[in-house]
Amino acid sequence: MKPSLVKGTRDFGPEQMSKRLFIFDTIRQTFRRFGFQPLETPSMENLSTLTGKYGDEGDQLLFKILNSGDFAAGITETDLAQDSKKLTPRLAEKGLRYDLTVPFARYVVMNRHALPMPFKRYQMQPVWRADRPQKGRYREFYQCDADVVGTDSLLCEAEIVLMVHEVFRNLGIQDFTLKVNNRKILAGIAEAIGRPGDESMLAVAIDKLDKIGQEKVIDELRERGFTDEHITALGPLFTINGTPSDVLSSLRTWLVESTLAQQGIAELEEMLQLANGLGLTDARVEIDVTLARGLSYYTGAIFEVKANGVSIGSVSGGGRYDNLTGTFGMPGLSGVGISFGVDRIYDVMDELNLFPASAGQGTQVLLACFDTDGRNLALPLLSQLRAANVPAELYPDLSKVKKQLDYANQKQIPYVVLIGSDEVQSGLLSMKNMVTGEQQKLTAAQIVERLSA
Repeated sequence: MKPSLVKGTRDFGPEQMSKRLFIFDTIRQTFRRFGFQPLETPSMENLSTLTGKYGDEGDQLLFKILNSGDFAAGITETDLAQDSKKLTPRLAEKGLRYDLTVPFARYVVMNRHALPMPFKRYQMQPVWRADRPQKGRYREFYQCDADVVGTDSLLCEAEIVLMVHEVFRNLGIQDFTLKVNNRKILAGIAEAIGRPGDESMLAVAIDKLDKIGQEKVIDELRERGFTDEHITALGPLFTINGTPSDVLSSLRTWLVESTLAQQGIAELEEMLQLANGLGLTDARVEIDVTLARGLSYYTGAIFEVKANGVSIGSVSGGGRYDNLTGTFGMPGLSGVGISFGVDRIYDVMDELNLFPASAGQGTQVLLACFDTDGRNLALPLLSQLRAANVPAELYPDLSKVKKQLDYANQKQIPYVVLIGSDEVQSGLLSMKNMVTGEQQKLTAAQIVERLSA
């Protein structure tokens, strides 16, 4: 049988993994600088934990795991004829996690007595979604999340703004846009157009604006019961733009009668003021009134980052959630977080050729020996190189020099130390630069000093 991959998944070879680790390390360093602690949760969660947290569309994208053993035992033809949603709990009790936020909320509730509040954690693990695979969209992908729970201070939102700028600039992605909005503003818009309480329905539709365009969003709203009068009143949503201060001013005027919207506007303004106070420079922040983020648990600020100049969707997103832990019996615990999509960030950096040369560098020097005497000389040198933090390896076989040099070229190893009978007798080893072809005679100590400098 010819081997194949599951659609929407990928293998990552050594060169790709080196670049991915560069992304992980860059993000991790930023998280740690901002005081976040590491956490991991299981790949599987009970379906009761996952369902109902992501809206109807999110629930449909959950990967479910069939029960062990005879999972269909006791299922009759009558059962099969009923609604599949009712049948699912009898076939599957577990599912693969859809994101890292809901498992985090579950963890907080289960460990609430042992955690310092506010609790700041970062988590870097894969998630799974039963989505249709396409460019930039996978069924298995990594997220790097940072969340704070136990405080509703807008300082947390401001620090997320700073972390986003720091992460992307440290990755070399200079041309990006951090779009922000507030779900309270969306709730105020629903009130303003005469559909109070329907902000979630509104958000699900306008969250697709970039994908399907304004006309199809309007068609979907009509299907959801929005009248022409509602849609006409919604007009400013699609036209308000400009600098953050211009957008906030326009929103204050449009939504003047909504107390909730005015609260959301004030929160955005304070968040940006705090970010400036923290030293944000050359801000890439845009207030996008159409930004909705379809996940139903967001209640305050929402974030989305797009890299400009590439045809790839959002590479980061997040927001404030006031009561996610309430579904697990711990109401009133506010939190806010941001998630970086490593797979999409990789695609952006690969397309724009932004990876530094060092990101894919593996072995720095290969020791090539021609006989056992040469190997005896190479063994202590190998240990000395590694002790000096120089990635080094010894070719395992006493093969012809061409084969060993071909191996170095294939692995893009920049230096080879050749150790033959002449080198053994003189104690001067031949170090060859595989890029320039230059070759020097050096002592073992000089080689260690040169490569560790």
